[in-house]
Amino acid sequence: MKIGIFGGSFNPPHNGHVNSLTTVQKKMGFDKIHIIPNSQNPLKVPTEKIGDEHRLAMAKLAFATYGDAFVIDDIELKRGGKSYTIDTIKELRKTYESKDLYLIIGADNFETFNEWKDFKKILTEVNLVVTTRPGYQIPETESEFPAFLSGLVAESDFGAVELTTGRSIEFLTLQDMDISSSELRKKLRVGRPVDKFLPLAVESYIKEHKLYRQANQKISDYEKFTEFCAQVLFDKKGIAVRGYDIRNSSTTTDFTLIASGTSTRHAASMAENLVQAVKEEFNVYPLGVEGVDEGRWVVVDYGPLIVHLFYDFVRQEYRMEELWKDGKEFKLTDKTGQK
Repeated sequence: MKIGIFGGSFNPPHNGHVNSLTTVQKKMGFDKIHIIPNSQNPLKVPTEKIGDEHRLAMAKLAFATYGDAFVIDDIELKRGGKSYTIDTIKELRKTYESKDLYLIIGADNFETFNEWKDFKKILTEVNLVVTTRPGYQIPETESEFPAFLSGLVAESDFGAVELTTGRSIEFLTLQDMDISSSELRKKLRVGRPVDKFLPLAVESYIKEHKLYRQANQKISDYEKFTEFCAQVLFDKKGIAVRGYDIRNSSTTTDFTLIASGTSTRHAASMAENLVQAVKEEFNVYPLGVEGVDEGRWVVVDYGPLIVHLFYDFVRQEYRMEELWKDGKEFKLTDKTGQK
């Protein structure tokens, strides 16, 4: 038996997921792939998501025509809380041998695999299959391997690695579809066509249940919400905090905020603090957060409000304010006295 494991939010599942996993299944000769919607990715800032029952149902619909080779597994949804892969593997090990299990991850996750809980333990319990991702390449030589593999490689040759743990890593090149679930949610929210990105059954389910249409209904006044978020940025020492009402512009949002940090870490920290403050005050998570890992340009998407947080040097390069020159600028004042 060769058993694949693939986890994700599937919010929503799209053709990129389907194309990648069906290709991996054929190339690797997997008897079965466990597709596992997560409860909460511990390495990502929490974002607003639809009910678990919808994500599970859509995942089942996305792979319904591919037979018994794909099993939609609710193991992490039942467990709840933060979804640690090592915990899921321990459950699957009650059924399967280590040599038979293959954890499928993208090249982006492979680069930061050492940040996963008990990653060395994972490499004793399962094999890895690393696939290409848009914007990321798989390593071609041992010198390009991430530093965390130092001391773990017993032998490597032609895209395959034997580890000292007794497990292996295989690298696969895929014809990737350059689309993400976060981009799809934005398109769905503003009514843009998504038919080429979603399986028909998933698109029909979204329309039937009216998913992703309304963003953050708990926020009634987005002008006041923008001012609240600006104050959070002031409190965290944001530089040159500016806000714009761009409802009369040809954009997909109504309001925008921009601020700078003194470093990439400061910019990322402001985003994390903003998400936490909004959650505490409004009980709402953003629809998406991008760029926290690098901190050069972090985008926090609340639907009608999008917040851009830059490392100050990068902000000067992009000159975002020029995009909103036709909008109405807020007169934002730091309530603590700082302008």
